Amino acid sequence: MEYRIDQIKWKHLYRKAQLLFFSEWKTMLISMAAIVIYAVGVVGFTIPYKFADQGVMGIAVLLKYTLGFNPAYVLLILNIILLIWGAKTLSKRFLIWTVINAFVLSAVLDLLQTISFPMMDDIFLVAVAGGVIKGLGIGLLYREGISAGGLDIAITVLKKRYGMEVGRLSFYFNMVILAVSFSVIGLEKVMYGFISCYICGMTMDSVLASFDKRRLVFIVASNTDAVVEFINRKLGRGCTLLSSEGGYKRRDGFTIMCLLMPRQVVELKRFLAEHFPGSFMVVTEANEVVGKGFKRWRNI
Repeated sequence: MEYRIDQIKWKHLYRKAQLLFFSEWKTMLISMAAIVIYAVGVVGFTIPYKFADQGVMGIAVLLKYTLGFNPAYVLLILNIILLIWGAKTLSKRFLIWTVINAFVLSAVLDLLQTISFPMMDDIFLVAVAGGVIKGLGIGLLYREGISAGGLDIAITVLKKRYGMEVGRLSFYFNMVILAVSFSVIGLEKVMYGFISCYICGMTMDSVLASFDKRRLVFIVASNTDAVVEFINRKLGRGCTLLSSEGGYKRRDGFTIMCLLMPRQVVELKRFLAEHFPGSFMVVTEANEVVGKGFKRWRNI
């Protein structure tokens, strides 16, 4: 009997290790590819044409244009500062991956600057292509629930610490970057940079498959309290417990109902697969959500 219990325990541990290994290796491969794609968009389609950019990368390329600083080193320094500031607030997985990706991104940017990319005459086409390439890279990172640093660190920290509406804050920050860029590179380059950033955002949304839309999730698990705690504490979302009864064994219990963003659904799936592989989960798309924590009634 004791031997059988130990056997079950080791099988469970092996299953957990297998899931973790596969999921993180997949994340690593995708993140490396995404970083290279994004870096090509910056080095091949932004810097040579002196376009403005957004976020922390916008600061890095601006210092390149004005003082000749290597954007790879500037970006790394700014990311280190932001990571030190937000280390205690960021989740363990997000922090580890952001540290790795920040260093890899700077290394790839530095390496790609040694390559001579062909110059194109159609500047508008360059702006569009650059936006698509950068948006593809960022979107792939976000789909894995990770980041390469920059403004994402500040946004995550401010949201968790102060509950700020970071969408507006991010918009204002980028407007300041574009305004400063105007005095350095002129209106035309700023406009092309704006077009590139806009296309980048559209591409990112497409990659994320409507990232801003919510997913309505129903879960039946053996340990309802543990799942609820994960949703509340780790994902920062509320949930509702619905009294339910199994149709086959006629056992009373609860069905957990919650609304999550696509990235959070990925995290919840990973948690359930690791800790409660016998759980039952249904995910459907919620086209519109109105109420506390989502769209306000006055905005209808």
